Amino acid sequence: MNNPDDRLRALFAQDLPLPRDPAFSAAVMGAVMRRQFLEDLSLLSVVSVVGGGVLCAIWPILATAASQLSQDLGAIGVALALATCIGIIVGGRVTSALGLES
Repeated sequence: MNNPDDRLRALFAQDLPLPRDPAFSAAVMGAVMRRQFLEDLSLLSVVSVVGGGVLCAIWPILATAASQLSQDLGAIGVALALATCIGIIVGGRVTSALGLES
């Protein structure tokens, strides 16, 4: 203990953190992640069940609205699909002709 370095090492040894155990750290993190996974799973399960119940309750309203919209918007849907197909076939030529390319 005559060496000043030994005295300083002994003094600073009191402030050093405890050595880490990798197996313990892995076990703790595994438990934390497992608990978080179970919390997320339970939340998603509750949201899914509630959403399914709400959808089941309002399905008659949605079914009639969807049938009305499909009759009214059928021709418009076909026209939009045709325009999309033409746009895909023509490719970038339309955008370059209109000056929309950046």
